[in-house]
Amino acid sequence: MFDIERTTLTEYLIAQRRSHPGATGEFNALILQVAQACKAISRAVAQGALAGVLGSLDTENVQGETQKTLDVLADRIFLRATHWGGELAGMVSEENDAPIALPPGGTRGKYLLVFDPLDGSSNIDVNVSVGSIFSILRAPTPGEDARAVDFLQPGTRQVAAGYAIYGPSTMLVLTVGDGVAGFTFDPALGDFFLTHPALRIPETTREFAINASNTRFWEPPVRRYVDECLAGRSGPRDADFNMRWIASLVAETHRILMRGGVFLYPRDRKDPAKPGRLRLLYECNPIGMIVEQAGGRASTGERRVLDVVPESLHQRIGFVFGSRDEVERIERYHAEPVPPRDEDSDLPLFHARSLFRQH
Repeated sequence: MFDIERTTLTEYLIAQRRSHPGATGEFNALILQVAQACKAISRAVAQGALAGVLGSLDTENVQGETQKTLDVLADRIFLRATHWGGELAGMVSEENDAPIALPPGGTRGKYLLVFDPLDGSSNIDVNVSVGSIFSILRAPTPGEDARAVDFLQPGTRQVAAGYAIYGPSTMLVLTVGDGVAGFTFDPALGDFFLTHPALRIPETTREFAINASNTRFWEPPVRRYVDECLAGRSGPRDADFNMRWIASLVAETHRILMRGGVFLYPRDRKDPAKPGRLRLLYECNPIGMIVEQAGGRASTGERRVLDVVPESLHQRIGFVFGSRDEVERIERYHAEPVPPRDEDSDLPLFHARSLFRQH
């Protein structure tokens, strides 16, 4: 039965605004525009093959990745929903090489929008949950067109971050710097309603997520951590762990917010020219802000990710986040000397006869 007393996203934002007497309403308007984009993308994702939006195009994005049909559509939806209101001085997308030009002659606002329009799009054709990620920054020169350098702000300067997940239900998870709230979309009423008012990540966990196909490229601290988890009750952690991997950052984040866990996409030796796989501005910073606001920790594997000063719009970086105790353990392993190998160790991945024996 529908609860008529349930708080809408608009009502939540108005309540948040009341704690900032100098607020003008531009911030709320921008978030509601982003929410509108997420509604439209949710509809496109839900229709899938019925709307002819599955499959790939014969184009590549700035990352050199083949674009999915929905990648391009979602990018256009974000642009269409947010470029006209006058709240923005500039916007950048994971799908574009440079800042997206705003309409000529229009008002320029005081905010910058950074977004990944469709995270996990490789999962679209197999009907696995995907999402959108966004971050809002203050423009260094309000009222003027933003330059690329204006977006190169550390994650600590974000004023809001969030993601939408398009799964069995569509949810918008948002932080405006005062905790994390989750809103569920009601398609019958066309609105987001507050269903998870204070999301918190448990400090401890017995679940981790990592792409095990990259094992041979991991650095020793990451191998050590995973080996100890896999050793279970017979290993140094004295506990059994479960391993997960969805290949969708939004889906991984959502699971960790709901029940705890740790996610690792660390720097490795697969491509030495790339210090990581995930994008600092479009993925790590917004997810990092959400995770910290929910009581977790977000790291490069060695230090707090939100402290990293970006060097380019599409910079990649190692990313580890989730339950605080586990992330701090991984950071500690990076700081400690690499332990010598023990030929008689019970840790299966380091054993001399193990799968990862070095020849």
